[in-house]
Amino acid sequence: MDVKILILAGYAYPEHAASSYLSMNRNQAFAEENFKINLFTPTPCRGISNEIREQYCKPEYRHEKRLNGAMIIHRFSMYSEGKNPIFRAIRYGLCGMALIYKGIFSKYAKECNIMFIPSTPPIQGVIGACVKKFSGKKFVYNLQDIFPDSLVGTGLAKKDGIIWKIGRIIENFTYKHADKIIVISEDFKKNIMAKGVPEDKIVVVYNWVDQNAVVDIPREKNKLFDKYSIDREKFYIEYSGNIGLTQNMDMLLEVMKELKTTHPDIGLVLVGEGAYKAQVEEIVKRDGLTNVTMIPFQPYEDISHVFSLGDAGLVISKPGVGANSVPSKTWSIMSASRPVLANFDENELKDILVGNECGIFTKAGDKEAFKQSVIRLYENRSLCKKYGSNGRLFVMDNLTREVGTQKYVDVIKDVCGIKAK
Repeated sequence: MDVKILILAGYAYPEHAASSYLSMNRNQAFAEENFKINLFTPTPCRGISNEIREQYCKPEYRHEKRLNGAMIIHRFSMYSEGKNPIFRAIRYGLCGMALIYKGIFSKYAKECNIMFIPSTPPIQGVIGACVKKFSGKKFVYNLQDIFPDSLVGTGLAKKDGIIWKIGRIIENFTYKHADKIIVISEDFKKNIMAKGVPEDKIVVVYNWVDQNAVVDIPREKNKLFDKYSIDREKFYIEYSGNIGLTQNMDMLLEVMKELKTTHPDIGLVLVGEGAYKAQVEEIVKRDGLTNVTMIPFQPYEDISHVFSLGDAGLVISKPGVGANSVPSKTWSIMSASRPVLANFDENELKDILVGNECGIFTKAGDKEAFKQSVIRLYENRSLCKKYGSNGRLFVMDNLTREVGTQKYVDVIKDVCGIKAK
């Protein structure tokens, strides 16, 4: 049986996100398995310049072939995302309607016999369920974020409020029509099973890291120190990813304000973009935080340089946000042989870091405990190295690209009724 996959995505190459490598690796694995892919997505806007966006709006990029022709990216016109929440919500709705239409009526979609739908933005699951109802295609849902739980965690919705209830209707509708649901942790699995999803419909696949792409770059060879005039003599903690409302940047900057006085040789490097970046820049300027360096997202080919910038890497969020998630950046930090400093809700992440001695875990929002964890690694460099080495070993044993992507391939085969060799 020839496998032809339909992917309906809110974002796609060349757009940048902290975990965009996952879709790149996964699609590469599909292509190597001789699966054919038709991916529908709006014209790109996230994490790219206006010049790049204008380039991808040209007719020659409407049906762009990639992966030696195994994947075709079909782009349709849509205005840029922007920061206005109302315009963003309208854009999500328009994109959703367009993707449903394309998924049902496009001749390219009609060629496909299975759908693969990522969960971001939150209405993606409804898109897949609607297309399945009208086309009868098999539907694999990749659950990277649980909606509406995530909205409650960020304070954008109240449990049992109207947005929550609408979200739960959307969630149940999606789970009911999905043939398989790939979740990224055992905690995710427990969460949706408690909502009535049968266990045999769920497959746990941890987000992986490309262990060959993310390696330790010695400080003297790390080009980003020179590019952004970062002092190689200091001790750095580093955050790479979305600078948004949920990452508790206010607490992080308060810690850096205190450390500026007590430990002037400790610095913070922030790598990324996001809705809260402008506010972070204002706080850094207002409080004179010369121990904070901010740099934009870097090209994927420089990912090793990014995660090797710090002596330790940060996984941080506000309380109540990360109860069911293990951020994929955790594995990149560990793959670069760096210890993880987590200030997060208690879940599997704590068990992994503590049980394998590859970082320090503190409870989300506990500023003093987090600050002391930074100081502890600063004052004990041998422990810092030990945790970093242990993290790399854990990745090599459990979270390589080959292991993760093969599990996705196996799910697609299983849903298509293809027996594993």
